[in-house]
Amino acid sequence: MSEREIVRGKAWKYGDDINTDVIFPGKYTYTITDPAEMAAHAMEDLDPGFAKNVQPGDVIVAGKNFGCGSSREQAAFCLTANKVGAVVASSFSRIFFRNAINAGLPTIELPGIAERIEAHETVTIDLGKGTLTCKAGEFSFPPLPPEVIGIVEAGGLVAYTRQRLGCADES
Repeated sequence: MSEREIVRGKAWKYGDDINTDVIFPGKYTYTITDPAEMAAHAMEDLDPGFAKNVQPGDVIVAGKNFGCGSSREQAAFCLTANKVGAVVASSFSRIFFRNAINAGLPTIELPGIAERIEAHETVTIDLGKGTLTCKAGEFSFPPLPPEVIGIVEAGGLVAYTRQRLGCADES
């Protein structure tokens, strides 16, 4: 088991239908490309204190349809730039789900989980085993496939592909 298979952090709790425009404001879509600057604007229209206070490994917990709205990939990448450990939601927008994997951000679908987790409590997720542990108990989800864990460990799909092909890192 690798160290990236275990995610442990504070829960940042949000509701249903959190769209990409509040995850990463649309006004920055074509003007900000630097990951650190993207991180500074994550969730600013929904939770102005998020970017200043989120810690590496913290977990976003939400209701249904997380990441709905536009297909902007910056919504996932600004969360990885903040070193968010995972997003756990009742359901995800299909495009956000894929963008998150591409960004190396674990997404865990657990229907009804938002009602079980308290804001700011510590959450532990074992990606390989498929368990989430919180004050309310331990909950199971389908473990992430080894390839997806590899993408997460590499820091995203591009880095993973470069590793697999033996290419030099260009970052």
